[in-house]
Amino acid sequence: MPLHYIDFNNKFIPENDAIFVSDNRSFRYGDGLFETMRWMDGDIRFLAYHAARLHEGMRMLQLEHTPALDADMIRSRAAALIRRNELEGQHVRIRLQVYRDGGGLYSPQQNKAAYVMSVSRLDPDDVKHRKVGLIVDVYTEYRKPYSELSKLKSANSLIYVMAGLHRKKNGLDDVLILNQEGYLCESLSSNVFIWYGKKLYTPAISEGCIDGVMRKVVINIALASGLDVIEAQISPAVMLEADEIFHTNAIHGVQWVMGYKQKRYFNRISRMLQEKLLAVGGDDEYANMP
Repeated sequence: MPLHYIDFNNKFIPENDAIFVSDNRSFRYGDGLFETMRWMDGDIRFLAYHAARLHEGMRMLQLEHTPALDADMIRSRAAALIRRNELEGQHVRIRLQVYRDGGGLYSPQQNKAAYVMSVSRLDPDDVKHRKVGLIVDVYTEYRKPYSELSKLKSANSLIYVMAGLHRKKNGLDDVLILNQEGYLCESLSSNVFIWYGKKLYTPAISEGCIDGVMRKVVINIALASGLDVIEAQISPAVMLEADEIFHTNAIHGVQWVMGYKQKRYFNRISRMLQEKLLAVGGDDEYANMP
């Protein structure tokens, strides 16, 4: 089996090599952020959005970053790592983990950022519209607290781990997470959209959901297609009345939900949006709309 490599602070090393010691702040405190990106057709899709979100998160966490973590660096290091792992010409998942280096307890000794980048092959069919939609449920055991930090893709992921255990135990494709007030927030790894009353609704960022890259792109595509898009506080009860529900993330694009409890959904809007998404370049007009 060929050796697989990761990029650890600008050095390629075998992925099985030890890179952390026990006082690593990401391990101890979840003190960091990550970006999950898709390499497709020789580039990272919507890289400008990913880089902007990463830099905003680093600003909020007071992580010092240099030009070495800009969009050009992310693209070039990803391309080199893909070549090193002989994944050229493939669809690839890229994970970039950025964390606060150094020691300290809750109060850090310093704020310099470090990173780990990894890549893995994706099935090209993952970006196509599924013939069979997702079966979902609402996860209710724990709720996601919200604040300004809630929008970040942080290393603090316990709510998603617990929701993932529920999904696996019940044989579901995905689960929807509620915020602390009991309103829809997001799914296990995606933002959520609901087509109801000929309008497209999605939980507002203020409801605690991740500020998703694909969420932004899909909102822009929907607006450009003449759809009304409303970012709102959404009760889970509307799921039993909705015409369509779909999930969005940077890896799969748009995934339609087929069923929730006894309710079954159409997929006309989600199919249209996924088809338009497939025709979009990495930093196309839709990614640059306000």
